[in-house]
Amino acid sequence: MSVTDPQPPAPDPRSDAAQEALHDRIAADSLTTRRDYLRIVATVSGGLAVGGVAVASGILHRHGDSEGAPEAKRIADQLLPGESLAFRYPGSEDRAVAVRLEDGTLAGYSAVCTHLACGVLWRKDRGSEGELYCPCHEGVFDARTGEVTAGPPPRGLPKVVLVEETDGSVWAIGTARSGESAREGLCRQLGDDRPELADRLGCPGASARGAAGERSERT
Repeated sequence: MSVTDPQPPAPDPRSDAAQEALHDRIAADSLTTRRDYLRIVATVSGGLAVGGVAVASGILHRHGDSEGAPEAKRIADQLLPGESLAFRYPGSEDRAVAVRLEDGTLAGYSAVCTHLACGVLWRKDRGSEGELYCPCHEGVFDARTGEVTAGPPPRGLPKVVLVEETDGSVWAIGTARSGESAREGLCRQLGDDRPELADRLGCPGASARGAAGERSERT
């Protein structure tokens, strides 16, 4: 037969002391929860506010900001209709997305939302041609043009200029700012560096710049 020490009786949960202890424990837990919640909210709100200020003031880099023409980059061996591809261009930190629409059209955009710089995703099953979607604040962009169709983004997505070679490979060859066409972006970036290509694209003033360059070489 084992012998154990007598155990004190459990407190009556209906007693005043037990109820007071329970109340104190719940209050302490609730206070900790509220403090943690407020700390999280303050951190997230502060981060969003800083991000919003940075985007609005132009602190964050945007696609198309560079004045010089970026180097061409092969991004895919092929891209079939209905497919999309995430890649980096023109720099290693610049998120971009390429989409092949069902009619074969190639479209490339910055994958950074113009609202608070969240990542933009491709949703093939939305609408007749799919859509580009920012899950942070329900921003939606047209897949064919990059323009805003819903949500808070103030501007369309900057474009990444894509071309397809005869072997089916897809290349990124330049960028355009938000609201700027692919041709306008290329013409601005080419500038005086590659007048022969600017002339082939029909860029304003390209012929004059090319002629001036030829005269300077002869003299």
